[in-house]
Amino acid sequence: MKIICIGRNYAEHAKEMKSELPKEPVFFMKPDTALLKEEDFYFPDFTQDLHHEIELVVKICKAGKHIEEQFGNKYYDEIGLGIDFTARDIQAKCKEKGLPWEKAKAFDNSAPIGKFVNKSTLNLGSINFDLKINNKQVQVGNINDMIFSIDKIISYVSKFVSLKVGDLIFTGTPEGVGPVKVGDKLEGFVNGESFLKLNIK
Repeated sequence: MKIICIGRNYAEHAKEMKSELPKEPVFFMKPDTALLKEEDFYFPDFTQDLHHEIELVVKICKAGKHIEEQFGNKYYDEIGLGIDFTARDIQAKCKEKGLPWEKAKAFDNSAPIGKFVNKSTLNLGSINFDLKINNKQVQVGNINDMIFSIDKIISYVSKFVSLKVGDLIFTGTPEGVGPVKVGDKLEGFVNGESFLKLNIK
């Protein structure tokens, strides 16, 4: 199982990160050790600036490579919610030096996920999701605001990396990313329904 993450897939988030809008999907990988299904996340000691990035996550249900976009919808059956934790201070230092920044994104437990539901239970044309910290809403997104659709993402990624059953694709985060601290309680919602809860220890 691998975790594929899409960057800059919401225009307003790209702007807040002072990044150009991509002309094609941008993706990076997290190892399976980044996955976290528990309700507690322990703040790592190597960063002073850990940021939340709430994302819709799709679960691959069929192996494939070189998938045509029109068939992308046949390769995932479940949608959930996840957080792409980012050590922003480490990422900034790596970017300054032109170095890879996996250590800012791919560290252990950096990809908490919540529950998944069958995509047939959702209106894929309009999925709302949001993140609250200590009951205060900090991020709000809608699937329609994606620059690249899920089908487009699946097609594009599969040109380079074979997809396997159980792979997870984090589809990008909307604007509003920011820091978390010890003691924070995070809760993610899809269409108003709680999908993910996380305590920062």
